[in-house]
Amino acid sequence: MKKRLAAALAALLLALAGAWYALPQLFLAPLLAANRSLSGLAEHTVAAAGHDIHYLAGGEGETVVLLHGIFAEKDHWVDFARPLTGSWRVIAPDLPGFGESGRNESEVYDYPAQVQRLRALLDALGLERVHLAGNSMGGTLAVLFAQQYPQRVASVALIGSPHGIRSPHPSAMDRMIDAGQAPLVVRTPQQFEAMLDLVFARRPFLPWPVLQASRAAALAQAESNQRIWNQQLAHRHLLDARVDTLRARTLVLWGGADQVFDVSGAELLRRRLPSADVQVLPGLGHLPMMEAPRETALAYERFLRAGSAGPTSAAPGARAPRPGRMG
Repeated sequence: MKKRLAAALAALLLALAGAWYALPQLFLAPLLAANRSLSGLAEHTVAAAGHDIHYLAGGEGETVVLLHGIFAEKDHWVDFARPLTGSWRVIAPDLPGFGESGRNESEVYDYPAQVQRLRALLDALGLERVHLAGNSMGGTLAVLFAQQYPQRVASVALIGSPHGIRSPHPSAMDRMIDAGQAPLVVRTPQQFEAMLDLVFARRPFLPWPVLQASRAAALAQAESNQRIWNQQLAHRHLLDARVDTLRARTLVLWGGADQVFDVSGAELLRRRLPSADVQVLPGLGHLPMMEAPRETALAYERFLRAGSAGPTSAAPGARAPRPGRMG
């Protein structure tokens, strides 16, 4: 009897292992849901800026909005959010044009348009004043929003290097762009692997279903991604002309092994934003919130606590945040 039970269990495990690789879509939603739950996050949807914007939300306290980079999505923040949701209200959207929020091929997704879409999202959620943290494109969006709507931003954090700074020393990606390549637009599985090697210095563990879904989406959206890439390439050094006028309290966490934007840009920001807290993270690449989520989140939380002076999620009389409809 025991032998038959052991054999049946072994067969079941073998079948599950086979399904893990052959039918990864069966595991994707449960994996994402479980990881979100561990961080105290749940998915919601709200209509804003002509899109049904999907976002993760959880926690209580002052509101922190986490903005992902180009061709990225909200779940890239889940592990980073885990140490924060005990003390802060965390919102991580799929920005319009990315992830589950969808992309309208007739619309432009450059920075001026995305600043207005972010304003519409905050309005729809009833958020008058928030802490903005972003990675890469999301960091640049946070800076631009804070400059245009300073009364709505309690602080800005660049979690990883922002797009738009001309680093004194060109990065590996800079050299690829100068050679006419678009290294974040992938058309083959091999290019997808090369892209991961470019953005990560310490590639985090990604379960096969999550990795496969990311690769499939990147390949399927290659032509559309190229259009977005071209729109943002037109603003390649956008922050060079504007970063000096940022007045919000600012944190910069720049990966010391970043191949997307060279770490020499951190010293440039230190000079141009003398009141900012600029830190270089040794051994980390372009996505520190994924490579070292807990350590990076704790550095961010120290910054938040040092500047906390009471509720900032909504002005007196503002609407309470609406979770929207469950996604």
